[in-house]
Amino acid sequence: MDFLQFNILNVIFKGMVIGIVASAPMGPVGILCVQRTINKGRWYGMATGVGASVSDIIYALITGLGMSLVLNFFRNESTKFYFQIIGGIILLLFGIYCFRSKPMESAQHLSHVRSKGTLLHNGVTAFLITFANPLIVFLFIALFAQFAFIMPGHPILMIIGYLSIIFGANLWWYGLTWMVDKIRNKFDEQGVRIINRFIGSIVIICSIITLIGTIFNLSFMNFLMDK
Repeated sequence: MDFLQFNILNVIFKGMVIGIVASAPMGPVGILCVQRTINKGRWYGMATGVGASVSDIIYALITGLGMSLVLNFFRNESTKFYFQIIGGIILLLFGIYCFRSKPMESAQHLSHVRSKGTLLHNGVTAFLITFANPLIVFLFIALFAQFAFIMPGHPILMIIGYLSIIFGANLWWYGLTWMVDKIRNKFDEQGVRIINRFIGSIVIICSIITLIGTIFNLSFMNFLMDK
């Protein structure tokens, strides 16, 4: 495979995974998306997801810019190693939190529906709710570090990567609203808990695998892309 083609596919894959992982945990906005899909219709839920993804990409850009500046000063394998270890630990803790979280309790104050509103209104409100939680930056730091996503000096690849994050995030929201719309009468708090436990388990397993790979100098992503 051509080296440039490999890099582009690698970045697209990483970006999509980052976008999905950042969006998938069912926090307050995820619950709001589900509730709006059930109460208002699928496209109102999708508009909620799109609004959340706009906030996420802004924080992703801020995180990427900050990390690019840091990586320009620390370009050695030792720093990269410790950075990835810290990122893996944060991801592991995030997976545990996601597995044990009870999102319905934290989202109860968002559940009151008075009117449908416009699609734009639903998107903007979701954007504001998501943007009010800057802690997402720590998740992006962990994901960017673990996937070695930041590549200073390669602006085209980074643009492709950020577009892939947006695509991955909205792919998740599209799939979630489709699923909820199909089983709207059966989707309840237990369904939300199952999704969070499933996502949390995947994040925990992947973070352990990548931590082991980092410690033993194995590149899990390159192994996947070489297949």
